[in-house]
Amino acid sequence: MVLIEHFLTEKIRMLEETADNPGVIAFPPALFGGTIAIGLLLQLIFPVYFLPRLIAIASGMIALISAALIAGSAFRAMRRAQMAVNPALPTTAIVIDEAFSFSRNPIYLSLTLLYVGIALLFNTLWALLLLLPLIVVVQNGVIKREERYLEQKFGDEYLRYKASVRRWV
Repeated sequence: MVLIEHFLTEKIRMLEETADNPGVIAFPPALFGGTIAIGLLLQLIFPVYFLPRLIAIASGMIALISAALIAGSAFRAMRRAQMAVNPALPTTAIVIDEAFSFSRNPIYLSLTLLYVGIALLFNTLWALLLLLPLIVVVQNGVIKREERYLEQKFGDEYLRYKASVRRWV
């Protein structure tokens, strides 16, 4: 009985500690990873190649390099601000430098470019077709929830940032 009570008390404490978060529907990298996996699986089952090989590889590499540069910039800015990257953890500041100066969501932008880069490298139309529904889910289930959370937490400071920097690019 004491063990169960301790377990429940610990779970309640953990929930209270993480209540200060936007309540996104899922861990965003898992959304991107799961969707690209489905696209690659569909490509194995129903192969559809839509670009010449050299163009697919070159454009895929450009997307991957762009993703790495944007993600690196965003992670540096967040590390300097001592911010957690995980959206399930509380946000302690509004980050506005580096990649955050041209995109309010540079990590999601970089995940999208990573996704596109992989889809192009594998020359899979299926993955690219799944990108639009994925973006709709990320937009509504992640980004809009984060924006509401940041507006409630930081008020006018976040509204000024939101008015001056675009959501994606």
